[in-house]
Amino acid sequence: MRSLDSVSRRGLMLALGAGGVVLGSGRQALADPVFAEYPFQLGIAAGDPAPDGFVIWTRLAPRPLEIGHGMPSASVPVKWEVATDRGFSNVAQRGEAIARPEMGHAVHVEVTGLEPGRDYFYRFTAGAERTPSGRAKTAPAAGTAVARTRFGVLGCQAYEQGFYTAHRKAAEEDLDFVYCYGDYIYEGRGNRTYTGSGGTIENPRQHLGGETFSLDDYRRRYAQYKLDTDLQASHAAAAWYVTWDDHEVANNWVSDLDDGVPPEVFLLRRQAAAQAFYEHMPLRRSAFPRGSDIQLYRHASWGNLLDLNLLDTRQHRTDQPCNDSWATTCDGVSDPRAQVLGEAQEAWLYRNLERSDAHWKVLAQQIMVMDLDRTAGPETGYNLDSWAGYRIPRQRLLNRLRDRRIANTVVLTGDEHQNYAGELYVDSRNPEGAPVAAEFVTTSISSSGDGMDQQPRGRQWVADNPFLKFNNAQRGYVVCDVTPERWQTEFKVLDKVSERGGTLTTRAKFAVASGDARVVPA
Repeated sequence: MRSLDSVSRRGLMLALGAGGVVLGSGRQALADPVFAEYPFQLGIAAGDPAPDGFVIWTRLAPRPLEIGHGMPSASVPVKWEVATDRGFSNVAQRGEAIARPEMGHAVHVEVTGLEPGRDYFYRFTAGAERTPSGRAKTAPAAGTAVARTRFGVLGCQAYEQGFYTAHRKAAEEDLDFVYCYGDYIYEGRGNRTYTGSGGTIENPRQHLGGETFSLDDYRRRYAQYKLDTDLQASHAAAAWYVTWDDHEVANNWVSDLDDGVPPEVFLLRRQAAAQAFYEHMPLRRSAFPRGSDIQLYRHASWGNLLDLNLLDTRQHRTDQPCNDSWATTCDGVSDPRAQVLGEAQEAWLYRNLERSDAHWKVLAQQIMVMDLDRTAGPETGYNLDSWAGYRIPRQRLLNRLRDRRIANTVVLTGDEHQNYAGELYVDSRNPEGAPVAAEFVTTSISSSGDGMDQQPRGRQWVADNPFLKFNNAQRGYVVCDVTPERWQTEFKVLDKVSERGGTLTTRAKFAVASGDARVVPA
């Protein structure tokens, strides 16, 4: 890696070569930048599709892994275009954005004025350099009858533990959009091996540097992930709705709490992580960080077919009970003061659900709602970092769905590094009547390595929890194929991620009929 001084000298040379002008602030703006190396190495992305447009994103980083990312401390103009065809013969919108050093030279453009429910293509230009084109589809107009949608669900992509073959396969699916539930990066230091439930494995690749704490640390980690061309292809193929889980900051964090760290110190880390997350995701201005806070829960719709409630189960949650132990329980699980969503987000969610005219109501979130008993034998034990560790908020949510007769609710979840399909009851130990909703949990892109069809404990969980209909422990992603009459979830899995070129198969399909929350094989 070059020194900071050499990067600064290079930046000065870039600015002089570009014919820069000095602004009133004393900083230099580049009218016609000339880059010593290709500046769009981190790819492009689109996100948050709406009926009239979407966000398009890129970041200028000729040397992404260096301090300063190969850019001068100056603002740089970036041109953008959105067209109705890949050849850009019919440009629908164009403009210019400013890549600012304060934001790591990231660009977020909220494109508007587009037609609903159709494909568009976008690209960026800076100086003489241009990106490949990306595809994004606008949402159907609000209330429009939609006969079918097909979208992907993915996340948990630990760079060290496997290759991103699943992203390359997802890019070939011709999806309307993608929901990424989080764990886009992992914060840990570089490790040669990984130890999990399957034993110790050799990591096929390795993080650069130590654990992430500062803004520069997080920027470098995102850059390492985004240099992966399979991930770039996945972003370029469809617009994403993104949220985060824990590893974008620190393992199993909630609110201002991280084990052994004073809250005021941890909030500094959260602030760095929130800025880096915003800088690298295709998010709207409404998500712009304010200190350590970032507004990630939001609503989107897909005509009259889907209402998407994108939730944040980290920032507003109270501490995990029982010292966040695994497969156990304690009195803290029934704490009446406990929160998962926080009061404001919970009230917002209830309003959305009760006002919705959409056929399917979707809770797109991070942690499992099914209260699986994870302990063999007569004792009961839960994953306390899931909704099962928060009995009272979980009961409030499911009681609301049941008592207000909010039908056709589907929960989309990640975090577990395994696939699950199951039914939600207010009390799964004593289920009464029909299930309240269905839940589909999507496995990881790469986290936990190759995996296997089913771990022994997975077989035990299916046997001990009758509401759980499916479990699988391979890597992959999910495709949801939805019509007004039926919701079908396809679990796509890979035979390996420890090497490139894994084989993708459809491991299982499960469906939910309109008006009936039972989960059945498709």
